[in-house]
Amino acid sequence: MARPTPLSGFPEWLPDGRIVEQHVLDRLRRTFELHGFAGVETRAVEPLDQLLRKGETSKEVYVLRRLQEDPKPDAAADQDKALGLHFDLTVPFARYVLENAGRLAFPFKRYQIQKVWRGERPQDGRFREFVQADIDVVGAGELPYHFEVELPLVMAEALGSLRDVGVPEVRVLVNNRRVAEGFYRGIGLEDVEGVLRAIDRLDKIGADAVAAELVAVCGASPEQARACLDLAAIHGADASVVDEVRALADVHGAANELLEQGLGELGALMAVAAVRAPGVVVADLKIARGLDYYTGSVYETVLVGHEQLGSICSGGRYDTLASDGKNTYPGVGLSVGVSRLVSRLLGAGLVRATRSVPAAVLVAVTDEEHRAQSDAVAAALRARGIPCDVAPTAARFGKQIRYADRRGIPFVWFPGAVDDDGVRGPDQVKDIRSGEQVDADPAAWAPPEQDLWPGLEPAGA
Repeated sequence: MARPTPLSGFPEWLPDGRIVEQHVLDRLRRTFELHGFAGVETRAVEPLDQLLRKGETSKEVYVLRRLQEDPKPDAAADQDKALGLHFDLTVPFARYVLENAGRLAFPFKRYQIQKVWRGERPQDGRFREFVQADIDVVGAGELPYHFEVELPLVMAEALGSLRDVGVPEVRVLVNNRRVAEGFYRGIGLEDVEGVLRAIDRLDKIGADAVAAELVAVCGASPEQARACLDLAAIHGADASVVDEVRALADVHGAANELLEQGLGELGALMAVAAVRAPGVVVADLKIARGLDYYTGSVYETVLVGHEQLGSICSGGRYDTLASDGKNTYPGVGLSVGVSRLVSRLLGAGLVRATRSVPAAVLVAVTDEEHRAQSDAVAAALRARGIPCDVAPTAARFGKQIRYADRRGIPFVWFPGAVDDDGVRGPDQVKDIRSGEQVDADPAAWAPPEQDLWPGLEPAGA
């Protein structure tokens, strides 16, 4: 078989990288569950008409087809059955809520960790197949605003729980779509969705290009375009941003009820965040989230010092994404791009696994005749929850120790030697880092808690 050609955009971590990913997922999952979120999993495919509801993602959806197609397909029936791989977890979750509404208790808090697929051009931090971790709260008919305050704080706590292992600090950037829409309408702009999409590209194409787009595509005058950019420039870590927006609105005569509603909500979020996560949650009025189903708070999250990577976690409030025509289930959610985060942790050498294998102990083999003795020791250790492996060959002990060292296994177990009378001597275990070697009983000995399972540590530790 010829050497395979790697496929870009489909990350495959080495074992130590996989340990990093699993540790990140475990920390996220634990925080989500501490806050009462229940785990769910949805199917990997959805009907194309549902996946294409976001519009701008139509070119990114992977369509699912059988290799052997019907030789005489019915075009209409084929379209009805068309399926695609999901590109996020929000659309599948909306469908899940509609299908199970009669069996769910609202407000329903869920977390979901799965792979998703997008047919976009791979680049730093962007993949075609990647893991996302979502949290959402959905209500039946209504959803109190306080959930828009709770969710970014939960996510800040989840990502902050990784600081001790070397993950950089995060900033959760927040805005409110009612503020943006109220301001744009207040200055006379009607193409609100177009303006939001343009502002959402501000960091990518720059202020001059956005201003030109606002004039050419959205029908803004140069003065209106400048007012939109002035709004986008407002940011701050407390409720003072509300006063700045009001002052700008006064200058342009943009004050209105929708703007005031949005400012009231944004101010409430910032007031709580200033107490519970000071400096972590920051109001940034350029955060727009170009997708058109967001209706209230919107969020993006960056790694401090790695802002060029873009947002690693985003989301917002949506009021009509889940609706069957009779009932509406408003929600708010955030999604972490776990693969994007892990790729930066590994690629920038920020975090490393303490070892590349789960085993804390390598049980040495004296000779092949006595391998069963080593297997019995390993079985006794595993029965007590101690991960271990047995040496693959009965090589010299020095070679078996080097085998353990290359894998980061901290302890080597030497079964007691059997003398000519068949009497077995005491087993011994050696910490190959310190060289300390002591007698040990597989029914009682245990490694220190920090050595039991592989963990993470800052790469410079």
